[in-house]
Amino acid sequence: MSKRITPFASRYCSTLDRLKEAIRRKRPGLLKRGVVLQHDNATPHSANLTQQWLQRYGWKILPHPAHSPDLAPSDFHLFGPLKRHLGGMAFETEDDLISELRNWFDNLDVDFFRVGINSLLSRWQKCIDLHGDYVEK
Repeated sequence: MSKRITPFASRYCSTLDRLKEAIRRKRPGLLKRGVVLQHDNATPHSANLTQQWLQRYGWKILPHPAHSPDLAPSDFHLFGPLKRHLGGMAFETEDDLISELRNWFDNLDVDFFRVGINSLLSRWQKCIDLHGDYVEK
């Protein structure tokens, strides 16, 4: 593995620190049983700093299929509606964009996420049945 150091890896490790603390507070005992994390191979995730963090705490990685938007919940369920919502909008500042994104997320019904999560099983099964081929619908 090449030695990759990025500022994003440091930020990602800080996020993992916060996640670890939240798990410790909210789900006592889970850290002792072991954490399995799924993330793709983006540079912050595969950087040496991140790999060392994961090894230090004994967290395992569930491999994420490369370039599989059909299996990534954010790609098939979240980004389509978000793209349609933002379509045609223009923002003067980054803060305006952030405000609109927060507003959109705050107004999503919990069922939006439930439907996305519940549809994963059938999508994964289709991918298995197709021996890894792309699952569009």
